[in-house]
Amino acid sequence: MCGISGHLGVSADEELIERLSRCDHASAGSPGAPAVVRVGSAVLAVTAPGEAADRALATSVSGRHTLVLDGELYEVDGVRDELATLGHDLTGGDAAVALAAYGEWGPEGLDRLEGSYALAVHDRETDRVTLARDPFGTRQLYVARVADGAEGGGWLFSSTIRPLLESGHHERRPNDRTIYRYLCFRVHDDGPETFFEGIERVGAGETLTLTPSGSERHIWSSLRDELEATPVARPYGVRVIEDFRHLLTAAVRRRHAGRVATSLSGGIDAAAIVAVVDGLERAEAPTAHHVQQTWSVLFPETRADEVRYVDDVVEALGDRVEAHRVEPSPTEFKQDLRDFVRLQEEPLVSTGAYTQFRVMREAASSDAAPTVLLDGHGGDETLGGFGPHHLVHLRELSRSGGAAGAARAAAELGRSIDVLARRGGPVVADRVRGRRDVPVRSLLGAQFAAEHADETYAVERGSLHRRLLDDVVAGSLPARLRYADKNARHFGLRVRLPFLDRDLVRFVFALPDEALIHEGWSKRVLRDAMRGRVPESVRRRRDKVGATTPQGEWFMRLKNHIYGVFLSESFADRPYVDQSAVLHAFEGWIKGTNSIDSMTVWRMLNLELWLQEFFDEHDPADDEPARVKTDYEPNARKQLDLTLDDGSVVRRYPLRTDLYAREDDLDAKTLTYLERFFDGLPDAGPEHAAATKGQWFFFISEKIVAITQGRSFFIWDITVGRPARVLSRYVTRTPAGIGLGSPFTMQLAIEEAGLPRVLYASAGGFVGKLIGKRGLFYDLVGGDIRAIDGPTEYSVYPANVSAKLGPKDPDDVAARLSAAIRERVPEAYRETFGGTVVMDANDIGRNVLGKDAPGPKERYEAMFADNPLGQGSEQTPMAIVFEKPAD
Repeated sequence: MCGISGHLGVSADEELIERLSRCDHASAGSPGAPAVVRVGSAVLAVTAPGEAADRALATSVSGRHTLVLDGELYEVDGVRDELATLGHDLTGGDAAVALAAYGEWGPEGLDRLEGSYALAVHDRETDRVTLARDPFGTRQLYVARVADGAEGGGWLFSSTIRPLLESGHHERRPNDRTIYRYLCFRVHDDGPETFFEGIERVGAGETLTLTPSGSERHIWSSLRDELEATPVARPYGVRVIEDFRHLLTAAVRRRHAGRVATSLSGGIDAAAIVAVVDGLERAEAPTAHHVQQTWSVLFPETRADEVRYVDDVVEALGDRVEAHRVEPSPTEFKQDLRDFVRLQEEPLVSTGAYTQFRVMREAASSDAAPTVLLDGHGGDETLGGFGPHHLVHLRELSRSGGAAGAARAAAELGRSIDVLARRGGPVVADRVRGRRDVPVRSLLGAQFAAEHADETYAVERGSLHRRLLDDVVAGSLPARLRYADKNARHFGLRVRLPFLDRDLVRFVFALPDEALIHEGWSKRVLRDAMRGRVPESVRRRRDKVGATTPQGEWFMRLKNHIYGVFLSESFADRPYVDQSAVLHAFEGWIKGTNSIDSMTVWRMLNLELWLQEFFDEHDPADDEPARVKTDYEPNARKQLDLTLDDGSVVRRYPLRTDLYAREDDLDAKTLTYLERFFDGLPDAGPEHAAATKGQWFFFISEKIVAITQGRSFFIWDITVGRPARVLSRYVTRTPAGIGLGSPFTMQLAIEEAGLPRVLYASAGGFVGKLIGKRGLFYDLVGGDIRAIDGPTEYSVYPANVSAKLGPKDPDDVAARLSAAIRERVPEAYRETFGGTVVMDANDIGRNVLGKDAPGPKERYEAMFADNPLGQGSEQTPMAIVFEKPAD
């Protein structure tokens, strides 16, 4: 499964349609060459496995209309028969039926079709292309206006966004308005705009007609008008429950074809689908033994733990189910994160889509891989399953009918306390604990926030019926359908959604509120319809989790990685965020001192990773596994030999090490790496044997010395005062090190030297800048304040999330290490060993902090003029340096 693509009125090169047809470069089900039709100034293509591509193309008998279809129709026999009586010859597949309906009745003919699809129709007489999506918008379809064309403009369209970006005809730019609304209001997919400027989506149940001169949108689906109608005043009872059960069963039956599996969570929606599938299979073949395949993503012993409920559903089915389980870890999520962001193409409001991503990946790669996955998406939006729906219902009750309405609201409130407490408990806890509120807008770049200050987003709060309608058409469902479609395309599956059956949804929206929310129970009619069909533990469950990850717990585990992203230069340079404010808020979240939530953290993280993926320059070599260097090779873009000013030559061997931690014995661990070097030296080659005859020295980074001395601190363990925050803003940061340009490192400087001395040195440093004298601050503050360093994105853990003081007593450390080295190195190298140097070095400077080697420190700093060490991914924080004998 892949999708449709094409262009209209574009002066195209021969490869354009090929680029547009690459719907998903990483798709597990990538189906190969597209089927292409060229008509007028338009080119239409459909990419699908094997013969399916031909079945997805149809041309009318007259030759006027050509249609390409991405998706499938359900139960089309009735429409096919009606079209046949009108003279249509329907020998093709779903595309032929859709084209005949369109040709006979126009766009409104699509309203007669039940299915999950997007399509494009070319009209040869008018040379127009009409794009459309099904009434719910289950399949995605994007369009971009481009300047290149015979009349000064043309159009590109595709089932995914990346082909439009890589077409060569579209200039990629982020959509700042969409980004602002995403960050501030937690919304996206609520209108035609995407996160990419100039790329729009075709709306659900609408046509978008393209001509070289412009476009026109038209709502053809009657679904929204039907759902907007006032609910029917019918009593809730047995008849309603039976009708609902019948419609749900029919919805599942329509979608139960092919190699079908079900996505099973611990919620009532998924359990109901599993139960209906089981009932259908037993009814259709009572004597056969059917085994239903279910796929579940589970997070045991977390807040998102649904193991118990999934187990109950599986146990109820006995040997009629084969249950597959996936238990993702935060480490796996981190490993998948960039691929996940790339696949989704636009940011998401939460990591919930990752659960479906993992289900589909595991299902698609299994031995008995299904082609179809039934999923419960849509049940929350149509049946009142979200927490805010309870609040809207209570407000509506309280405003309906004076004292009587207030009494009904009070009674409903009394029966909903446990549900509301789970939702409001964290907010109350924040207030009790005095956690500081951090408005999202305070985390944004000042100019960016000012430019979009007039943006608003209104949420329906007074009518449950209108709130559900908003959730279906804008607030929630479009985003969920978008990621379901992305995941399904990527893994070559079709996802079918019984709760988005039009007959079922029409029925539900005609019910009174009490059929949906009653006495604290959500989805009342579904629960009643499933009595005796799903386990009571699931049917009467009130602690809804939903399709989500244990996001907060995972982020706490991944805080080092997330902090590194927020610390990156790219994040700092974005106009959308105030890096210092975000870092401060994230620290507070880690410490529990503010009330931002993991959703806010995710939006900041997702946005940055999305910008890196789609807008930053990317070196393909970064995707290749890094080769681990030997002890006898230089780091990348470095050299072994360096010629000093006096003409002598030194050879520097950077040693790769494991990470150092506070509990490590510095001497013992360090000596293992020196022994490894000398043990391997005889086999390293004659060139190295000749270069290692002279005097040699051992250089060690001050970072690992400080770490093992307990003088390195995770940033969330440093309590930063206001003076440190203010002073750090006036420190110039460099690409090589953050220095005192971080509130954390400035706080350490204040604690080490005292605030008065830091203020004195700051004033002197300011004057020094005015007169062109640099480094005066460090001269005045004294001590080893220069060696204080903060977290930098290029460093490996824990340096990327730590701030550190300089090492304590570095001369003593050097002397101690030298004594141990003389005892352990081969005898041939003891006499030529000159001592140890504790070095603070980066690519723009170096500073000897301690040594027991003879001579001035400038001599050893000169040996590191180009800094041969690498403390990022290279993990080479030490070096053995030989003075090469003269030739």
